[in-house]
Amino acid sequence: MSLPDVIDGPLHGWVAQQRWFASKSREIAALNVLERIELSRDPQFAIELVEARFQSGMHEIYQLLPGEPGSERVLGDLLGGEAAVDGVAFHGGRTPTGHMRPMGAEQSNSSFVYGEELVLKVFRRLEPGVNPELEMLRFLSQRNFPNTAALAGWYEYAGDLMHATLGILQEYIAEARDGWQLAMDDPEGLLARVGELGRATGEMHSVLGSDGDDPAFAPEEPSAEALSLLTATIDEQIEHVFLDLRDDNPSLEPILGRGEEIRERLQRMSHTGVGGRLIRHHGDYHLGQTMLRDAGWIILDFEGEPARSLIERRRKRSPLRDVAGMLRSFAYAASASQLLRSVPAPEGWEEQAREDFLEAYYEAVEPTLLPAGRPATEKLLAIFELEKAVYELRYELNNRPDWVPIPVAGIARLLEAEITT
Repeated sequence: MSLPDVIDGPLHGWVAQQRWFASKSREIAALNVLERIELSRDPQFAIELVEARFQSGMHEIYQLLPGEPGSERVLGDLLGGEAAVDGVAFHGGRTPTGHMRPMGAEQSNSSFVYGEELVLKVFRRLEPGVNPELEMLRFLSQRNFPNTAALAGWYEYAGDLMHATLGILQEYIAEARDGWQLAMDDPEGLLARVGELGRATGEMHSVLGSDGDDPAFAPEEPSAEALSLLTATIDEQIEHVFLDLRDDNPSLEPILGRGEEIRERLQRMSHTGVGGRLIRHHGDYHLGQTMLRDAGWIILDFEGEPARSLIERRRKRSPLRDVAGMLRSFAYAASASQLLRSVPAPEGWEEQAREDFLEAYYEAVEPTLLPAGRPATEKLLAIFELEKAVYELRYELNNRPDWVPIPVAGIARLLEAEITT
């Protein structure tokens, strides 16, 4: 964003059009610059903390970067060491060099690549507290976990308004293929290495559950009340979704009229007892959050689901939630090949991907993080898969009707699966 864009244009209109602006369905009543931190005069560059107020509901705070084109390099220079400017602290040790370029289309953040070696991710919407991505990357990097982009620095605000993470600097992963794109372009190639992804996932969870002295990461014992609350929440979601299903939609045929059956099955699966541990986990785990290079898989984007609050994203949960997310991603990849390219996935691809991933995962993960015994583990995993599939069904019915068969197939598969004891 250049300085003239901010000064001359209608700022609220510009902000509302950005992909990182979270509340596009809400009307902005006012934008207030709460604080401006000048980082450089030549080139001119600053950090602005801007409050978006709405006609109703909670306000939001965003980080804007007014300055001359390309002046974002100033952030990289400051991250070369330890520095502080008017409430903003920079922590690093490796100065980004080389050509700087924006990294693709902006999503919930903005990213800049330096010299094809480092990438700076700027968090746009701010909440008080440590961003989970900084926390997770710092924890994994300090323990030399090899399957992620190592943390190289970060900057944070600790002024009168709040304490919040503003951005991170990390290794740029070059010459790697996005996991989702690989599934679309070369499903057999992905299948050949999906066991490695399962192993990396298990090792990631083992590391995340390895420190009993750090309060933010120490594993916790689950409670029976938590499992009851989870199943009650899913049960309510099933009831609401099935009330709105239309009998004239052929895509829904495998599950029409089976709402009560699904709810009964959920209750049977929940009789697994409480076991395993609650740990910090990825929180938004799917093929699109992975990259494959010759040396192995890289796991990216540890922020968690952007729509959830920072407190929710930092909450400890069963690692099987991540596993369920990846298994559902395999289901989407198998069907998306047909939907997007009219090329069916190889026969049995999803089933083989699931089998290879789970086999390697169970071999690699610390056993005490999971319920005791494979039957109990599979029941809890099935609950998380059902939760994901019901959410997907609601989303696809409202946004992508052609994709409805994917969650329907997932729900139907769980209905037909044998419940082990």
